[in-house]
Order: sequence, then C-alpha cells, then structure tokens
Amino acid sequence: MSTETQRELTVGVGAGELATADMVLNIGPQHPATHGVLRLRIVVDGERIVSAEPIIGYMHRGAEKLFEVRDYRQILVLANRHDWLSAFCNEIGVALAVETMLGMEVPERATWARTLLAELNRALNHLMFLGSYPLELGAITPIFYSFREREELQAVMEEASGGRMHYMFNRVGGLKEDLPAGWLGRVEQAIHAVRGRMPDLESMLIGNEILHARTRGIGVLSPETIASYGVSGPIARASGVDFDLRRDDPYLAYAELFAPGGPGRVVTRTEGDCLARLEVLMEQVHVSLDLAEHCVGVLGSLPQGPINVKLPKVLRVPEGHIYSQTENPLGFNGYYLVSRGDKTPWRLKLRSASFNNIAVLGEALPGNLIADMVAILGSMFFVVGDIDK
Repeated sequence: MSTETQRELTVGVGAGELATADMVLNIGPQHPATHGVLRLRIVVDGERIVSAEPIIGYMHRGAEKLFEVRDYRQILVLANRHDWLSAFCNEIGVALAVETMLGMEVPERATWARTLLAELNRALNHLMFLGSYPLELGAITPIFYSFREREELQAVMEEASGGRMHYMFNRVGGLKEDLPAGWLGRVEQAIHAVRGRMPDLESMLIGNEILHARTRGIGVLSPETIASYGVSGPIARASGVDFDLRRDDPYLAYAELFAPGGPGRVVTRTEGDCLARLEVLMEQVHVSLDLAEHCVGVLGSLPQGPINVKLPKVLRVPEGHIYSQTENPLGFNGYYLVSRGDKTPWRLKLRSASFNNIAVLGEALPGNLIADMVAILGSMFFVVGDIDK
C-alpha cells in the first residue's frame, strides 16, 4: 500500500510492538444504494471511519450550459430532470423566475393547481425514500407498501400531465392545459386512500426495534453543522432548524396555506440523527396530503377561467437578473437567472438541494462504524442527478 493511502501507527513498545494501518476504501462509483452513481472515499481505522470524501461528477450532464442555448420554453424540459423524484417542483422554480422577470401575473386557478400538483409530487418523493431507506437497511417489505401509495398518487399526476416522472406540465405563465373533467374528485379519493393506508407503512417503521437500533443516535448533525454546510429541507429540520420557504418566503399559494389557522405546518425534530430524518419525512407526507386536500377544495370553488397566459411567438425576457428559490422536497432549490434581453438565458445557475446535503457527509460519517455508513448515507435523502446537474 502506498504512503498516500496508509498511515502506520505503533501501539506498545519494544518487542510487543503492533503495527496497524489506516485503509482507504472506495465505495462506488457504482450504485452504493438506490440513488445514482456516487463515490465515497473513506479512510478507516479497523471498523471505524476516520474521514470521508464524497466524490461527484459521474453523472454530470452540463444542464446549466444547455440552458444557455435553449429558449425559455425549452429549458423547462431540462430543468425538471436533475431531481427525477421531484420533476414538477423543479419546473416551478424556473417558471417563477421567468414570470417574475416578465412581471407576469399568473391566473389564480393556475397558482392553486400548481400548488396542488407540487404537494402531490412532494408526497411521491417522500414515499420513495420511505420505501428505499428501509430496503438499504435490509427490510424488503416497506417498499411494496410505499409503492402502492405512490401508484395511487402517480395515477392522478399522470392523468393530468400525461407523464409519470417528467411531467412537463408547467409553462411560463401557468400550466400546459386545463385539468381533466372530474379530476379533482379523483385526486380527493386518492388522498383519502393514501391517508387511510399510511398506518400500514408506518407500523413497519415506527417502533421497529431493528430499525431503531440501526438509526437512533447515528449520523447526528448539529444545527451549527447544518448552517455551515447550507443543508436544507427535511435533513435540516430533523436537527431542529425550523425553516421552510413555503412558510418563511412563500410562493404560489403557500402564504394562505401556512397562514394562522391554515393546514400548513413545519415538521421538525431535535435529535438530528438518522431516525429523526426518517420521522420528519414520514410526517411531511401527512402535511402534504393535508395541503393537497385544501387545494382541491379551493380549486373546486373557483370559477372556470384561464389556466395560463397567452405568450408571444418569441418569448424574450427583459435585461436583468433575479434569484428565485423554492422549497423542493429535498430542500432549497435556487435559480439565478441573468438575461440580456434575448430569447435564451445568458446564465441560469441552479442551486440544488442535494449538492449541499451530500457535502455534509464529510462531517456525518467520521467516528461511525462502516456498518453505519449505508444508514447515514441513505438518510441524506439525495438524488445524484440533483448533485451533478
């Protein structure tokens, strides 16, 4: 082993000397779990992790440069793909940035429909991790239950947009088209079905002695570490960071939803460990279902009207710049748009949640056992495309 990858330690003196060496392990770049192509370079002393370095870039597709050669209608196709579990929410951030630059007022029905679809997409994202995370710890059954609930919500998302993962339903100025006749009733039925069956999934996780042994007190992140790495979303709130852009910097219809007396609430824990992160995710599914149900009621009471704004044949955004941010299912998504008055962005910088959330692994993994690595890694709830962009 080269001097770069080992450090000899001497224990004892004289003839009783025992030489040991730190070992460098490469985890990946094949899939270490279910999230994509990620590589971890960890240094271990025996069974304990001494240091860890996430190495990214294996999926890099240059989305930000591709934004610069596509017009404002086309970039939505690319913007929804980096976090493939949150495609609809990804589209919203870009659309909001462009609409703000244009000074465009979006129809009320479009705003409420976007909010409804965003919360359904949030629930879909969380249900995926509620199934895949136990799978990484060796529990096979929960993923079948989580996918049953995902399919219930996926069906209504597909009916409205025509897509199962990459919806491409947002447009600058609103939505692609009006919602199908009778769709709101089917959404309400799906919400009630999922809410009624969630205890089946929760009963396998909450109170599970094996899961608790693998996750309680493991991978603890302090609020100070969260702040220094810019970690956001469910991971930050599991460490007691009470911040959610839907409440604290509202967009779409969230100002009304998170107003006093509204259905919106921010889910937090204080432990900051793997179990707390899982519990936050699970409770947020219920919050998203509550928000979606409220949106269904509001949309049902609104009069018929436009769902989008008619755009010119060539859409040009006035010269200037803007930073727009949204509370995506995995954390803050930021969009820094710079325009020079052309039909394509001069620059569109994407701040994705998973990039910061995975960087903190360098703090979370050291001091833990190799056996706990997958438990910590999975609890970061990341999508590699969201890191590599």
